[in-house]
Amino acid sequence: MIYLTRMLGRPVIDAAGETIGTISDVAIATGEVFPRVTALAFTGPDKTPFMLSWRKFVDEFDPDKVTLNAARADLRFSYLQPTEVLLARDLLNKQIVDTQGMKVVRVNDLKLSESRSQLRLLGAEVGIRGILRGISPALETGADGLLRVFGRRDGLAESIIAWNYMDLLDRDLSHVRLSVTHKRLHELHPADVADVLEQLSPSQRAKVFEHLDNASAAEAISELEDELQADVIDDLGDQRASDILEMMDPDDAADVIGDLPYDKAEMLLRLMGVQEARAVRKLLGYKEKTAGGIMTPEVTTVTEDMTVGEVIDHLREGAAENESIYYVYVTGEDGRLTGVLSLRDLIVSAPETPVPDIAERELFTVGPDDDQEDVAELMGKYDLLAMPVVDETGRVLGIVTVDDALDVLEEEAEEDLALATGSASRERGVAANVGAWIARRSAWAVIWIAALVGVLVANAEYLGNDQHVLYLLQTLSVAAVLLPLLLRTAEESSSRAVAQLIEGDDELAPLGRRILAEGAVGTVMGAVVGVVAFVVKEALYGEVLDSATFAIATMAAVLLTVLAGSFFAEIARRRTEAGKRVSITTLSIATMLLSVAVYFALIWAETAFFFAPVVGAVVR
Repeated sequence: MIYLTRMLGRPVIDAAGETIGTISDVAIATGEVFPRVTALAFTGPDKTPFMLSWRKFVDEFDPDKVTLNAARADLRFSYLQPTEVLLARDLLNKQIVDTQGMKVVRVNDLKLSESRSQLRLLGAEVGIRGILRGISPALETGADGLLRVFGRRDGLAESIIAWNYMDLLDRDLSHVRLSVTHKRLHELHPADVADVLEQLSPSQRAKVFEHLDNASAAEAISELEDELQADVIDDLGDQRASDILEMMDPDDAADVIGDLPYDKAEMLLRLMGVQEARAVRKLLGYKEKTAGGIMTPEVTTVTEDMTVGEVIDHLREGAAENESIYYVYVTGEDGRLTGVLSLRDLIVSAPETPVPDIAERELFTVGPDDDQEDVAELMGKYDLLAMPVVDETGRVLGIVTVDDALDVLEEEAEEDLALATGSASRERGVAANVGAWIARRSAWAVIWIAALVGVLVANAEYLGNDQHVLYLLQTLSVAAVLLPLLLRTAEESSSRAVAQLIEGDDELAPLGRRILAEGAVGTVMGAVVGVVAFVVKEALYGEVLDSATFAIATMAAVLLTVLAGSFFAEIARRRTEAGKRVSITTLSIATMLLSVAVYFALIWAETAFFFAPVVGAVVR
């Protein structure tokens, strides 16, 4: 197989055997399932860019070079066509949407294959293998061999996304004709579009919304997490934002507007239609986390004096636009709720059947101030698809639909899990909540700053000229600069290991096997970080042996940190089985603190390696 990162920089040789440049890029035709390479871009000896037709001028291609079928003087410049994309410029190291996995990924390499004398794009490499190959093919080979030694038969697996499952973000390709099998963003389910949008930056989200019509945009925003909905609407222009809100279900629109600043919310409400704005304003008057706060006012009602045929005609004519017609509610002359009709009863009954003859009189209702969790649990208990919300006189105000009830149950379950794991922020004042947020989200930064300040203070306080102590302080200073790499490794390894246990995988591998697997990952990560440590130390102080031992200490610290994450996860599992409370945040912080202690201890040991006679003096 052929990879783009290995092609770049390879020589281009003309028919006379003269090297006329090096490969800088290749272009593909986008209108195929496996796009063929259509053009070769290369840079001449004087940095002059060239682009040639692959079909016309490329004679042979191998991993080491490209050979042309014409001499330099006979080459004819080609131009990029509207349906073509440059792989290195437009795809490599760019973010794309994986429309099969419904996520945003980064392209680390591109895989090509020769087929009938043509070169075709198979897909994008988005895994760790592509990153290692981009750094060094030898590093990729070493990591693959190491994993095979530790028992992984397939080694370092590739993670390839085929072209027909890729959607580009960073370049406007709306004019490019893609493969008919290419599933574009606007063809995905709104929930899948929302999953993709949640992974994008605000500017990239804006690009996606440029290619979604208002109906698709409204459905996608309704599926977003609550904290993102208001941000997305706030980033849109006022007129388009109001148009989208009009198309959203009133309860969803009310949730979004309720999270906007007052001036922005009022502006959007004034731009909305009178009827839609009135419905939203009514919903905004109810308290949060109540039945009134999650209900929709779009309710299908009929009167007692109608027949089944008249009800069906009513559904066809005026009620079709309602959010969900799970049930048809029957009201009396005074507007009070008296019964409910199921769609099944309407379908199987004769058109002339009076509504009172088939209406169900045993009703379950809630008030607008009832707690939303109680409403959701009641719907689950009685297997209801919708729950009517009535006022004190029994008149219908709206309905809570099953999708909103499921959202409530999911939200409450997340809150319960947060409380159970000790990660929920309790009501202890603003300062305490800010501290808890920092502890959960940025603990690594706090620990890093503390360690950095400690090293800087030690440097400032030491006024002596003992070379051994100065060497230790210099090494600790470099280690403190590199400490974020170690802290993030500690945070990710502990979180990943604990998450596997919390998910309750019944087929969880034994501890020894998990340690071997984590050890392989830690060795690869340690090697990468160790190279960085060597380069930094060498650049600052220029001592090869010192830099090498410092790099080894750093590599060992990374490996031990990854292994510590597995041990802490095992502790969490045993505490959970014993019925004891487990705090993920505490475990993560403990892993990070341990990693700092281990790293600095290894630095001290590395210093002792060179200055054994003065180790005691340094300690004292």
